[in-house]
Amino acid sequence: MGYTAIVDYGVGNLKSVANALAYLGQDSQITGDGKGLELADAIILPGVGAFPDAADKLRASGLEGPLLAQVGRKPILGICLGMQLLFERGVEVRPCRGLGFIGGQVERIPTGLKLPHIGWNSLHFQGNSPLFDGLDEGAYVYFVHSYYGAATRPEQVIATTDYGLPVTAAVQSGLVFGTQFHPEKSGEVGLRILENFVKLGV
Repeated sequence: MGYTAIVDYGVGNLKSVANALAYLGQDSQITGDGKGLELADAIILPGVGAFPDAADKLRASGLEGPLLAQVGRKPILGICLGMQLLFERGVEVRPCRGLGFIGGQVERIPTGLKLPHIGWNSLHFQGNSPLFDGLDEGAYVYFVHSYYGAATRPEQVIATTDYGLPVTAAVQSGLVFGTQFHPEKSGEVGLRILENFVKLGV
């Protein structure tokens, strides 16, 4: 039986993701090694903090190349800031290059509501994605963020949430997925999303 690699590049809520996968009976390995990504069945890229700091640490870790090498070979899931890194660029603090899997840039949410956007909010699905198999429209998940992915290709946005305006909640490009929310903190809905993701790598 294979495992899901959780990318350790010095930024991220690694243990809570590993604990959620363990609850599902899924093996995972927290790894900062390119070989660990190569041997995995699926990869999760977590992240907390500011976009440029995370992008710099990912590149300094030497894991950007090994991660890029796995695109199209196995499922990859970016969570929260990890999802934002999937975009072409971010403008938080300073302009910074992302991984470029998703077209567009990460911008501050243009809302009059309080930021950061913290707490439970509902999902509105845009088309069908295997990530959301078995979930009902309006399912609630947990968010903590002030920036969002402004996608240039609407078809890459697979879910939105409302926070004064529609905000990108999840993205997909082939086998690359991203959730702005934290599935590992989103109860049964989040566990179902993680289970759906891991199954894609089997």
